[in-house]
Formats: sequence, structure tokens, C-alpha cells
Amino acid sequence: MNASRNGTGLGDPGRLVLLTTSHRVAPGLLSWPAWRALRAADRVLCADLDHPQLPYLREAGVDVERAEPAARELVEYCVDGGRMAVVLTSADGESALTDGLARMAGSGRERMPDLELLPGSYDLPGARLLDLVQVMDQIRAECPWSGERTSAELVKYGLEEAYELVEAIEEGDRQALREELGDVLLQVVFHARIAQDDPDEPFSIDDVAAGIVDKLIHRHPHVFGEETAHTADEVREHWLRTKAAEKRRDSVTEGVPLGQPALALAAKLASRARTAGLDVALPRGEGVGYELLALAVRAEGEGVEPESALRAAARAYRDAILLAEGASD
Repeated sequence: MNASRNGTGLGDPGRLVLLTTSHRVAPGLLSWPAWRALRAADRVLCADLDHPQLPYLREAGVDVERAEPAARELVEYCVDGGRMAVVLTSADGESALTDGLARMAGSGRERMPDLELLPGSYDLPGARLLDLVQVMDQIRAECPWSGERTSAELVKYGLEEAYELVEAIEEGDRQALREELGDVLLQVVFHARIAQDDPDEPFSIDDVAAGIVDKLIHRHPHVFGEETAHTADEVREHWLRTKAAEKRRDSVTEGVPLGQPALALAAKLASRARTAGLDVALPRGEGVGYELLALAVRAEGEGVEPESALRAAARAYRDAILLAEGASD
């Protein structure tokens, strides 16, 4: 049962606590101040009949009145006899109650209890990702367009979002970077949600996250294991060694996507060959393609990413075009 604070003296105005919780935190995981307030209260009220905390409060022996109290009723209850009431707020908040309390307190004519807004639980880092998964579930179920999409149909959007992310990074636009990261994240969650509906080999976003977590831990033995690495080169050696053991590939070219931009593809192949210690002569041929190949391989050997270098040059060319257009006006 809730502890009583009756008889605390006429001068005690009582205490009214609005207890907020996060739907992103598992029900029952409340802070110690929250549990202490709930156990000390003379009344605990909640208007939401489906509030996820109710079963856990009941299990802990906290009596909860399922009611939507008015501001004046609660104020008078607390002030008369110096009592304490706790209101467990819903996900949407208690705007009518808080507005009423604000009016009463602001009038200066009312004797008010001590008012407190008490966070009962806090979001963990990354908790908003749960909202994204929930929203994607609803969109997949209720949106006529999203509900029918396949991963193959979304490929072009994934490419577009990746390029827009690259542009935001290269432009140094922080606001655009945050937005484009969200768009890329949407692609991941969307594809995972589609995969969840597969009748033969379904998997979920949790399976995707579990897979990359396992991979990261395995490929960072200097962080999660007993290996040591004091330089970036040593980290790279660990990465390549564990990756090679995982993949057991017959060729260093395996796993290199041929659909990527041509300069990036040439540089990736050159990097794989160089890392494997292979001395590979460039194929001889006529035309610009072979010249570009030689330039890409040379750039990779000099530590320059040819795709980024060409994009930077192309942006400079764009600026020159704009300047020429302005001069001709």
C-alpha cells in the first residue's frame, strides 16, 4: 500500500508530482526517485488505462487510481492536510491538467502545493531508433505505396541517398549531413522491414544490427579482445587479417562490387592487389578508358581517392562554368 503523509502539519501545502516516463525504455525501469515518490504518495492517479507501467506498479504494491483528475481537485486534495499526489502522465502528456495548474499558480490567489515534474525514466542513447522502427512498421502496414515496395525497387533511391550524403560531406554542410544520414538510415530500416515479410528467408532490423555488432566486435580484437594496436596501421592489419579469415576467398577480387563508379572500382581493385602483394601489370589497350585506369591505379598508390579527386575537380569546373555564364550576362 502507499505510505501516508497525513498529519504533517497545517503549514505543509502538500506535494503534487507529475511523473513522466519514456515509451522507449522498458516498462518497470523507473528511477529510484520515481519509485520513492510512488511509494510515499497518498494517491497515485493515471488517466491512461493502457499505460505500460500499470502492471509493474501493481506488482510493486502501488495502488493506482484510473482517473483523469482536474487541477483544482488535486490542488485542494494536496493542500488540505499536506498530502502528496502523483500523476502518472500519458505519452501525450496531461495538457488540461498542466494548463489548469499553471492558471491557478499564476493567479497568485491560490494556495498551491509544491509542484514537481519528475522524470521517471530517461531515453538511452540510440533510443529514438526504436521510434523509427515503429514508424516504419506502421507505414509498411498502412501506406499503399510503401506496403508494396520490394528491395529491388528501392535500389535507385539507395544510390541517390548515398550520393546526396557524399555531397553533404564534401560541401561541409552540417545540417544537410544530418538530414542525409537520416535518409540513408531510412533505407536500411525500409529494406529490413521488407525482408521481414519474406515468406522463405525473413529477417528483421534486429538481425541486421546483431550481425554488424558481431562483425565489429570480431574485427576489433584490440578493443574487445586481447590483441593490441597502437597505430592506425596496426588496426588495419587486424581488420584485414580477421576479414580474410572470415571470408576465405579464392581471389582478392571477390566482394568488390562491379556496379560502383568506375574510378572507385579501379582504385578498389588496385588496393586489393597492392595489399595482397601482387605485382599486376596494367592491361594494354587504346582509348581513354585505359588512360583513366592507369590514372586511378596511380592515384590509389599515392594515397589519393580518385573518385573524390575527380568530384573535387568537377565542382571546380562547375564553378568555372557559373563564372563564365555570369560574365556573359
